[in-house]
Order: sequence, then C-alpha cells, then structure tokens
Amino acid sequence: MTPHGSQYFKGILYAILSSSTFGFAPLFTLLLIGRGLSSFEVLAYRWGVAALALGLAALLSGRHLRIGLRDGGIICLLGIFRALTSLCLVIAYQYIATGVASSIHFLYPLATAIGMALFFHERLSWKTLVAILASLAGAVLLSANDFSSGGSDAMTGIVTACLSVLFYSSYMIGVRKTRAAQLDSTVLTFYVTLFGAVLFVCCGACTTGIRWVTDGPTWLCILGLALPATAISNITLVQAIKHIGPTLSALFGAMEPLTAMLIGVLAFGEHFTTLTAAGMALVIAAVSSVVLNGASPAPKPAARPDTDEGGQP
Repeated sequence: MTPHGSQYFKGILYAILSSSTFGFAPLFTLLLIGRGLSSFEVLAYRWGVAALALGLAALLSGRHLRIGLRDGGIICLLGIFRALTSLCLVIAYQYIATGVASSIHFLYPLATAIGMALFFHERLSWKTLVAILASLAGAVLLSANDFSSGGSDAMTGIVTACLSVLFYSSYMIGVRKTRAAQLDSTVLTFYVTLFGAVLFVCCGACTTGIRWVTDGPTWLCILGLALPATAISNITLVQAIKHIGPTLSALFGAMEPLTAMLIGVLAFGEHFTTLTAAGMALVIAAVSSVVLNGASPAPKPAARPDTDEGGQP
C-alpha cells in the first residue's frame, strides 16, 4: 500500500473508532442524569476527567503542552463549539428520545460538506454526496422506532439537536482549516476539553452548583463517559480530520447510532426490527462505498517544530 493510501485508511480507522466510542455518550449521560446529576454537573465531570486523562497522557508520552498565543485563541473558539455541541445534545436527550436526537445530530455530515463547499471551495463528488445521504438515511432508520416520542417540550429538544449540528460541523471545519491542524492531536484535544470543563464548572457553580460524587457506580458512569466517549473519541476524531478531512470524517460519524443500536440490542434486549436492519445495511453500504472508491485524503499539513510528523502524532 502506498503512503498516500496508508494515510487514507488510517484516517478511516480513526473516524470509525471516534464515532463508535462516542456512541456510548447517550447511555452514560442518561445514567448519570438518572442518578440525580444536573446537565452542567454531567458535563463538568465528563470534560474535567477527560482533560485530566489527556493531560496525563500527553506528559507521559513526552509531548509539550506549550502553545502560542494565536493557538490559544483558536483553541478557545474550538472549545466553545465543542462544549456547545455537548450541552445541546444533553438538553435534547432530556426532551426527545435519544434516537431522535441522534438522527437529527447526524445531519452534521451534510452541514460539514456544505460548509466546506461554500467557504473553502472543496469539490464534492457525486459518489461522496450519495454516500453522505445514504448514511443519513441509515441513521434515521436505525432510530425510526424512537420518532414516536413527542409532547409539548419536543420542540425544545428538536431545536437544541439542530443547534448541535451547527456547532459540531463548525468544530470539524475549524480543526481542519485553522492553525489547529498543525497542533499535536493529544495537546489540541487536551486544551479543548480543559476549556470546556472550565466553562461547565463555571456554569454549574452559577446555577445548581457542582456536587462532589462519592459513590462507586456513579464514578463508573463518569469514567465511561469521560474516557472512551470523550477522550478517546476526540483524539481519534482530530486524527481522522487531519488524515481524510472533515467531510469524510463526518460521513463515518454515522457509526455512532449503529453503536447505540447494538448496545440497546445486546445490553437491554431491544428489538432488532426490519427498519433497524435496513438502517444498518445503509450505513455499511455508505462506508464501504467510500472505502472502495478511495476518496482522496486531506493533504498533510506543514510541519511545526513542536509536533511529530508534521502535526500528525
């Protein structure tokens, strides 16, 4: 395999790992809310523990946490986009079914592709566009059984889920098209999560307060949310964007509702319906078509003195 193709397939693997681990976020989020934590408490613990883990990983691997002033400004902006994405989704989970929220959120591949085409003149092949649409259709079918939820508060959930699309696509484009693309992935993710943690602690302190968790089961849920569903997911997402760009990274994000569906079937005995099977087939077909067609990966960013392999650790 050529270096060009190797980078492309590495990017695909990173994107699949990112979206599949992120698929655990609704499970742990609702478990924590069910144990009495507020939205800001859930997010403060999630991002705080993730930031500690990422910072420790960076130090143990010999990475330098030093960044420039201009990098700090970009990181703050990306941190705001990422934090608002999480906040919108947590709110949406409480007003509409998680399947509905996930399906709406997975409009972000289309939003990312449109943003890249409008603002950065990225060319979209018809095959990539069809794959994006197929993955979106698959995500909808995977969550079709949850669309029956409603009520007077449903609009709040729908609006916040739609806002998560805007914020998340902005984050993905920002990672690729700003100075952040040249930063070490672990360092970038550390500062983004640290910034988000500070925001949520401040918001929690000004509203319901932040309580110290002492029981083991709650901490297990926090660790599940903070490590695989946040730290690992975000590191691999940044790597995927650097290798294959935000559009294809967004396409593989459709693995998240697939993960959520598998957890429901295996852990909670949920029914595997015809619509579920059709959705899974669409997602697999969309992913396979991109792999087989070999869409062009993103160009490698210029090297910086403080990063490995031109900013791709």
